[in-house]
Amino acid sequence: MVYDYHGFPEHTYRIKYGAPGSPELAARVQALLQDGGLVCLSDDSRGFDHGTFSLMKPLYPDADMPVVQLSLKADLDPQTHVRAGKLLAPLRDDGVVIIGSGLSYHNLRRFDAGAAEPSRAFDAGLQETLIASPPEKRLERLIDWESAPSARAAHPREDHLMPLMAAVGAAAEEPAACIYHEDAFMGSIHGFELPLRRNVGIRLRGEWRGLFWSRGRHAARRDRRAFRTA
Repeated sequence: MVYDYHGFPEHTYRIKYGAPGSPELAARVQALLQDGGLVCLSDDSRGFDHGTFSLMKPLYPDADMPVVQLSLKADLDPQTHVRAGKLLAPLRDDGVVIIGSGLSYHNLRRFDAGAAEPSRAFDAGLQETLIASPPEKRLERLIDWESAPSARAAHPREDHLMPLMAAVGAAAEEPAACIYHEDAFMGSIHGFELPLRRNVGIRLRGEWRGLFWSRGRHAARRDRRAFRTA
């Protein structure tokens, strides 16, 4: 386990999530990215960080689905992460769930009542991008995310957005759906599924294996040139 956060209640540093890994899947992820011209390294010693266990533990509490983490590339370039998602899209046909986790608002210096309006504004634009825009426009708007209302107020650092770029890249031209909505959390909070019919997002069932885009800061900082599986 990697507790890559600070100042939280003591019990949050005792969380355990014992899902098995999948060396076979990790090797295939590495091969697909490298064959597509992206550098990908392997780290078989890293544990699950909060980007993985904070979502997987409540959704899949029995921890019986093999999980492979994939770090962000530390330059946080949107086009590179979309490209990575496209390269890994064939995994979906083999029953691999591609999951990207993150918050649509992540400004830790402004997690108070003043967060409501920038959170609402950015989230509304994200809804329009993901749900109402055609596929080509969806990608164009995501890559140009800094032009969205309150973009940098919502994301001083865009690590919580990059997993979304990869998931949309893997979803190709298929539609998105908002599967969860709550207005009372810093303006609003949503859960998206990309797409409705195939396994990108958080549809967890059967014998699927999970490829989890980890937004953990330490994973992302290890190498500015490469993705990294764990």
